[in-house]
Amino acid sequence: MPATSRRTARFTESLIREMTRVAQQHGAINLSQGFPDFDPPPALIQAAKEAMDAGRHQYAVTWGAPELRNALAAKLHRFTGIEVDPDRELVVTCGATEAMMVAMMTVCDPGDRVGLFSPFYENYSADAILCGAEPVHVTLQPPTYRFDPTELRAAFASGLKAFVLCNPSNPCGRVFTREELLQIAALAEEFDVFVITDEVYEHIVFPPHRHTYFAALPGMARRTLSCSSLSKTFSITGWRLGYVHAPAAIIAQARKVHDFLTVGAAAPLQHAVVTALNFPASYYDQLAADYGAQRDILLGYLDRVGLAYSRPEGAYFVMVDVSPFGYSSDVEFARWMTREIGVAPVPGSSFFANGENRYVRLNFAKRPATLHAAGERLLKLRRG
Repeated sequence: MPATSRRTARFTESLIREMTRVAQQHGAINLSQGFPDFDPPPALIQAAKEAMDAGRHQYAVTWGAPELRNALAAKLHRFTGIEVDPDRELVVTCGATEAMMVAMMTVCDPGDRVGLFSPFYENYSADAILCGAEPVHVTLQPPTYRFDPTELRAAFASGLKAFVLCNPSNPCGRVFTREELLQIAALAEEFDVFVITDEVYEHIVFPPHRHTYFAALPGMARRTLSCSSLSKTFSITGWRLGYVHAPAAIIAQARKVHDFLTVGAAAPLQHAVVTALNFPASYYDQLAADYGAQRDILLGYLDRVGLAYSRPEGAYFVMVDVSPFGYSSDVEFARWMTREIGVAPVPGSSFFANGENRYVRLNFAKRPATLHAAGERLLKLRRG
C-alpha cells in the first residue's frame, strides 16, 4: 500500500477532543472542551423550530443566506464602525474552524510562512501545515502572556505571508491592548503581511479590558481577514456557524475555497440565528457579566487549592500551573486528574510550540452549579 501524505504526520489528533472522551470514560466533569453546559436563549431555540417548520431544509446560498449576511453586516457595523457589503465582503462558514481554514487557504500557498503566537489554539498550526505553509511561532511569555517586540519584528522580517491573531486569546485569556495591536499593524504594513484574526470571544471580555477589532485600526481593513463565529456568543457550539469578513477581492477567492470545502452551513440554522443577531446591546453586557461571575467561581476554588494561574482578561479559559505536582508529562497529569480528581483539563502542551508542560487549561463555560461541583472536587488537589 502507498503511504499516506507526509503532512498528516506533522500534527496529532486534537488533545482537547481527546480529553472530552477521557472525561466521559471516567465520569468526570468536563472542563476541557470549551462548550457551555446550558442552553442558548429561548428565543433562538424557538427561531430554530420555526425555521424547521417553514421548510428550510435545502441548501442555502453557498456563501450564506442573504438575510444572515445582512444581519451580520449590520452587527459588524454596529460594533466595529466598518461599513460591510453583505453581498461582496462576507462568506458564511461551518463555524470559525472552517473560517480559519478558508482564510488561510485563500491567502497562503505551499511554502509560505505563517506567524502564530505561542500558546495558540491547536487548529492554527494544523491549518498552516494542511495548506503546505510553515508555522513561525512568537512567544507569549507566561504568566502574563506578553510578547517581546523584538521577537515579533524578527518573525515578520523572516518573510511572513500571513499572521494569525486570536483576540481575546484561547488558551491564555489575554485581551491585547490597542497599543499592542498597533505594533502588529505597523509590522503588517511594513512587511506587507495579511492578518487573519480569530475573534470568536469578542463579546466575552472582562472590565477594565476592552476588545479592539483589528480590522478597525487605521489602514488594516484592506489586509485583514476577520474570522469569527456565533457559537460562543450565543451558546450554540454545535450549530457550526461562522464567517469570514474581508475586502471584496479577497472574499471572491474565499468563497471558492469555502464552496469546495463544505458547500455551505446548515440552512435552517442560518435562518434561525438572525434572531440572535438582532438582540439588544443588553444581551452582550449580560453575557460578559455572567461569564465574569463564572470565572470568579472557578478562580475562587483555585485560590483555595493554592494553585497559581493567569487571571483571564477575556474568553472563558484559565491556564493553571500544575508544576508543583512534579509530573514530567502534563498529559499524564491531565489523565490522572481526570481519573482521580474527577475534573478533566486540557494538557497545556497542546497549545505551546516549545514543549511546555507546566500548565493545564480549564474552561468556565458552565453553570454555576457545575463549577461549584468541579470546585469541590478540585479541593482534593490541596497539598497538605
